Amino acid sequence: MIVTGAILVLLVLLGAPLFAVIAAGAFWNFSQADIDLQAFAIEFYGIAEMPILLAIPLFTFAGYLLSESNAPLRLVRLTTALLGWMPAGLAVVSLIACAFFTAFTGASGVTIIALGAILFPAMQQAGYPEKFNLGLVTSAGSLGLLFAPSLPLILYGVVAEVPIESLFLAGLLPGFLMLLILSGFSIWKNRAIRTPLGDFSWSEVRSAVRESIWEIPLPIIVLGGIYSGYFAISEAAAVTALYVLIVDVVIIKEVSLRKLPSIIRESMVLVGGIMMILGVSRASTNFMIDAGVPQQLLQWISGFVSGEIAFMVMLLVFLLMLGAILDIFSAIVLVVPLILPVAIQFGVHPVHLGIVFLAAMQLGYITPPVGLNLFIAGYRFNRPIVNVYLSTLPFFVFLMISVVLIAFWPSLSLYLL
Repeated sequence: MIVTGAILVLLVLLGAPLFAVIAAGAFWNFSQADIDLQAFAIEFYGIAEMPILLAIPLFTFAGYLLSESNAPLRLVRLTTALLGWMPAGLAVVSLIACAFFTAFTGASGVTIIALGAILFPAMQQAGYPEKFNLGLVTSAGSLGLLFAPSLPLILYGVVAEVPIESLFLAGLLPGFLMLLILSGFSIWKNRAIRTPLGDFSWSEVRSAVRESIWEIPLPIIVLGGIYSGYFAISEAAAVTALYVLIVDVVIIKEVSLRKLPSIIRESMVLVGGIMMILGVSRASTNFMIDAGVPQQLLQWISGFVSGEIAFMVMLLVFLLMLGAILDIFSAIVLVVPLILPVAIQFGVHPVHLGIVFLAAMQLGYITPPVGLNLFIAGYRFNRPIVNVYLSTLPFFVFLMISVVLIAFWPSLSLYLL
């Protein structure tokens, strides 16, 4: 077993596809336990029985369509018109715009690429130091993962069998806390750099609202439809995808019919990767649950910790390391089924665990040395990776504070439920 585990870890380090490594491990375990390997296919096929999974490709397609249109430009203009007058207004605008965009695209790297081209030069022009700009755009790329209809929220709900509507509500206050803390830091930083304040203009607000008139209804469609009971999650996803398709392709015509197949292909490549990992992980995880691995893990952890607080400290350290080396989708399907039973034994609410898990994994995107967003930002802005590390360090510290607050303040996640 040790030799097999070492070989699988080596394959991961050599760059083998994660789903193939997980599948290989599952096949080996099934074989060693004398279980017919057809059981693997049955477990994999079991994901087809989850109707909620329809929401993932539909929301992903809608997000990719938005990123290919001029929606990012309109979003930045609208938030600038509303908030650009305040101290560090452009920095706050950047944080809010990135959070909103990431919530709909579900991919922080897409946000850095799509919005970074707009926000980074705009902040340079406004007088913000380059180091601050680089750190802010890189860190803000993953802020929206706690807001609906974020794909990681949906995937956690599927894997943990937690109502996704509850996760959408639970992520609101923690997500706003992260925005508030980073906004406060940006405003405090503005005292030193003394960025000139803009003039608030009602005419600019009206013009920006008119220009964004097609994007403004999106949160209403998603959240209003779900919490009014009019839409199920998958139905809200279908309506959102159809709405964005009609608006961007037919009404405002910012996405051509010729380009539509490539957008569908790119978005479904991401979805396909998620589904493959989810399918093989389902087989592997169910085997480990049947083998009593969560119970063994609980016994082992109980030897080190004796309460919820100690468990949460241990969990945060583990998740920060995990987030730096593993993408959030893989981490959810691999780790959540194992730690969820343990967390429940220590009195952690499953919904609260989900928010803590995603908040910590979100921080992992900017955790050196291999945080994904660090490399995306270095490539996008053509900056040495060490400069990106140093630029994001202050934002990392403040996000770490927010993650700790979220972890040890459960009512923040559970208050709206």
